[in-house]
Amino acid sequence: MRPPAVVITGPGTNRDPDVALALELAGADPDIRLAGELAGDRGALTGAALVVVAGGFSYGDALGAGRLLALDLTVGLGDGLREAVERGVPVIGICNGFQVLTRAGLLPGSLGHNSGGSFVCDWVELEPVPDSRSVWTSGLVDTVHCPIAHGEGRYVHPDPDALQANGGVALRYASENPNGSVNDIAGVCDETGLVLGLMPHPENHVLTRQHPVLDADESRRHLGLALFEAGVRHAVGA
Repeated sequence: MRPPAVVITGPGTNRDPDVALALELAGADPDIRLAGELAGDRGALTGAALVVVAGGFSYGDALGAGRLLALDLTVGLGDGLREAVERGVPVIGICNGFQVLTRAGLLPGSLGHNSGGSFVCDWVELEPVPDSRSVWTSGLVDTVHCPIAHGEGRYVHPDPDALQANGGVALRYASENPNGSVNDIAGVCDETGLVLGLMPHPENHVLTRQHPVLDADESRRHLGLALFEAGVRHAVGA
């Protein structure tokens, strides 16, 4: 039986179909839900085995990227998302979803405007950090290649070395740092290892034909699908 996965979206989210495909390929059963539909229902996530906060530009980034969708989750859902984590549910926030989870207080640090002062759209290489406690990067050996598309992706943390020492850094930019993130940090997790946030889009490299340069064999070694497979493995206890 495929574990049920809830994909949380808001007005302006645009990567939910891509996330749904990634989850299906990884062995999960995705259900795309608007955060507004979940509001007031603290049990809305009770049956979820995984939760994904998808990327895009929720609410057009009004009042700051991810701020309004974070309010949907913290006010509308109450403690629903935190309670899911307490039950052992893996949660991942991608791009705008990462911004949402930091604003909701589920992940450490914050995201600021890119150091270059402009929107970046490119492909990056991500290196899994061996001593990370993240369940989403567990078992990853090869680098992950995936696209980025953001204007506010510069990760900021008051003590990034302590974050690293505590296993909170899950992914680093392996080559060029595209946004000025401190210590080349591309993805972080919470103290439980269940919640992961990253700015790049692993859901957009789940098929070998999606990579613009690598041949099929090389692409297969660096698929973003590996993160979703790790999350599903944890969800089913494999």
